[in-house]
Amino acid sequence: MLILLPPSEGKKPADSGAPFDAEDLQFPALNPHRQQLLFALAEVSRADDALKVLAVGKSLVADVVRNIELHTEPSAPAHTIYTGVLFEALGYDRLDAAARKRADADILVISALWGAVGFGDRIPAYRLSMSVKLPEIGKLASWWKPKLTPVLNERAGDGLVVDCRSSTYAAAWTPPAENTVAVSVFQLRGGVRKVVSHFAKHTRGELAGHLLTRGVEVETPEELLEAASERWEAELVPGTGRKPHQLNIILPEDHAFKAVGN
Repeated sequence: MLILLPPSEGKKPADSGAPFDAEDLQFPALNPHRQQLLFALAEVSRADDALKVLAVGKSLVADVVRNIELHTEPSAPAHTIYTGVLFEALGYDRLDAAARKRADADILVISALWGAVGFGDRIPAYRLSMSVKLPEIGKLASWWKPKLTPVLNERAGDGLVVDCRSSTYAAAWTPPAENTVAVSVFQLRGGVRKVVSHFAKHTRGELAGHLLTRGVEVETPEELLEAASERWEAELVPGTGRKPHQLNIILPEDHAFKAVGN
């Protein structure tokens, strides 16, 4: 099983630690492309129009400045760098040792800067979104797609791919449709299903955590539906041709976040 996650836009900088070593990251074939982006990001971040190009506000100047020296910034495992609703709901720090081992093996974060990283890969905090268009590189999702496709297709193999990415990051790699289940989240409002982005992030994180902790390997879309149905109302829409399967999780009208740790 492979669980695909988007990164958080905000990252928590490491307090200490050695700089990242590209040779220690998964998928070394991506390292030349990572180095190219690191250089391009540093150049953009030095420019007067850096905030505009990177599509961030003045409150994030410190993040942009950090982009200039990522080779010397302290690094930490990706699961501590990425923060936000989805990662808090997944709760890596609340997992037992066996579930953490599965998370390190089964989760990939699709990244605008790194292409793809595992949960245990050591990286620095950075500021770059997949929707950004960098000079001489272009839109990052389009730039990454031909580079990620052969590498990640090999990683996915014939196994189940649980796709919890947002559309921005899904554009960077299209897994084999027959083995892939895209996760969508809806909430009932007045008896009608509505897309709820904030609840969707949280629920996808909870689903990832549930798959890691239940102790039973999920190998098919039907088994994924069975696992999701242990926690939520869910349905599976079979894929057709190039379209992946879709797991729909339907939240009730009175749905609210559970407190972290519960």
